[in-house]
Amino acid sequence: MALDKDELLDTLNSVTSIPVIPFRQGAIDYDAHGKNINYLMENNHLDGGRRRVIGIAGTSLIHHISADDQVQLMGFTGKQMGGKGLLMAGIAPNPIGEAERLIEREAALEYPPDVFLIMPLTGVGNAEGLFAYYMDMAERLGRSCGAKLLYYLRSQAELDIAVRLMNESEHFVGLKIGTTVDDVEPIVAGVKEGAALVIWGVGDRSTGPARRGSKGHTSGINVAFVRASDEINNAQRRGDFEASQRVEDEIAAFEDIRFRNGRMYNYSAVVEAMHLGGFDDVAGGEGGPFNPRVPTAVADEVAVAIEGLLKYH
Repeated sequence: MALDKDELLDTLNSVTSIPVIPFRQGAIDYDAHGKNINYLMENNHLDGGRRRVIGIAGTSLIHHISADDQVQLMGFTGKQMGGKGLLMAGIAPNPIGEAERLIEREAALEYPPDVFLIMPLTGVGNAEGLFAYYMDMAERLGRSCGAKLLYYLRSQAELDIAVRLMNESEHFVGLKIGTTVDDVEPIVAGVKEGAALVIWGVGDRSTGPARRGSKGHTSGINVAFVRASDEINNAQRRGDFEASQRVEDEIAAFEDIRFRNGRMYNYSAVVEAMHLGGFDDVAGGEGGPFNPRVPTAVADEVAVAIEGLLKYH
């Protein structure tokens, strides 16, 4: 059953876990993916019995698999969750017509995504064109399949139009910030109260943005160290930013590896941590397209960085 808008926004004020898709011999390993989804659903440390939010998006390597594979993966993930959590589907808007058809196909699944995250456009585009197209697209998809959309802001040139989309389209319910902490306050101030949620989208290092008004955050490490991300969000929701910062400080070395050199190891460092942790309830796979296992020297760094994080598994 679709959530009403108030419940949807409150549910999104959480950790959005974006688990790595495990690959084996170049193909999606569905047994391993199912294990990872079960881990996230069965190890929910969010206070108040809140629903787990799982997103299949950038860190999952959604850009690297075909539209048919995306539909199959989203259908599998939704069924594995069994309607007990909130599912977010990342959508790469290239080409845009295919992206719209992909949303309609996924919306027709037995357990469809609750929200669709519109990823950054690659290639040439300008803010005015993006605004006009996404307004029309949102209206079409709202009519055809009731789609609820999130906008992923990765370019500061799109800040004003992202805020306008939140305020002027009933179908855009959230804005995920992937730029800088300095953008949080003007975006929060610009989005009308109740129109949409402003979510921090650059990992668990989210205490600074939360102090400035963002609600919830995305996490690529939640699939390995679920309690850390959950505790960060629990603390932020109760306004205890000191507690949030303490956990954030513990994961900082690992996050530094993931985000270095333009997020070079965003995916593969998590895979490495899943192997090095010796866990039997999650599976990292063999590495994904364009994302092999990390070099030995980086693996050694990951091993040191996660020593103090095993308690959060």
